[in-house]
Amino acid sequence: MVARPDTVLGILDAASAWLESRGVDAPRRSVELLMGHVLRLDRLHLYLAHDRPLSESERSELRALVARRAQHEPVAHLLGTWDFYGHELEVNRDVLVPRPETEGLVELVLKELGDSPARVIDLGTGSGAIAIAIALERPLVELVAVDRSAAALAVAARNVARHGLGSRVTLRQGSWWSALAAGDAPFDLMVANPPYCDPQRANDVDDDVRRYEPGDALWSPPGRPAACYEEIAAAAPRHLRAGARLCFETGLGAAEPARDALLAQPSLCDVQLLDDLEGRPRYLVARVRAGT
Repeated sequence: MVARPDTVLGILDAASAWLESRGVDAPRRSVELLMGHVLRLDRLHLYLAHDRPLSESERSELRALVARRAQHEPVAHLLGTWDFYGHELEVNRDVLVPRPETEGLVELVLKELGDSPARVIDLGTGSGAIAIAIALERPLVELVAVDRSAAALAVAARNVARHGLGSRVTLRQGSWWSALAAGDAPFDLMVANPPYCDPQRANDVDDDVRRYEPGDALWSPPGRPAACYEEIAAAAPRHLRAGARLCFETGLGAAEPARDALLAQPSLCDVQLLDDLEGRPRYLVARVRAGT
């Protein structure tokens, strides 16, 4: 049976084909999310309502969103929120859209922390996604979340408030460790997803990301994808206790240089480069050497 063109299924089919013709990534999933947003339906109920006609106002709202998606604007920006580790977060152009690979970094941190009380620092927090996920999963953990972007911290502050974590997640503005105040240290664990995309390999980055996500959170200095890892690792022992863990995300040609940067730090030991679920080198773990 051919779907009527004004129904949920008919519009899904037509809009998905249109986005696909324009080279949009995951075109059908994009339309599902945008239509679900307009109709206030999740994916299951969207398909249960497959023969429901859309009103003119609903079609108009969806048409505008799909047109923006055709320009490769991220779905998360069109929705204004995004799910990360089962928690809804506000996102916009001031922060990176949280990705599934970063959920793996959270898993790694949670495993390192166990269920004990701890103090954790999240460097380059952006939307606050990592810090919020850790805080919600580990109620005995206190966190300091750092970003140099005031606009990103404003998003993080709203997300922290959204999840009622104002008493346990403290936000600081500044570049890496320089943002810390007296009494903030020492920490038991550091987590970071720093900029590692080399602008000399910009074509390796998806068009959606290059055009719409904040460059300060994406790009390393040209030809130096490990620069931020070097800077963070060099100062880490001044702010972390002996034996504390450092947990990083990396990728896109930066994994091996970042690992080498950590190996070159005499104050760090037990450096490991771990794969993500797709088998790509993605996570770096190290430990502050005792006696440092």
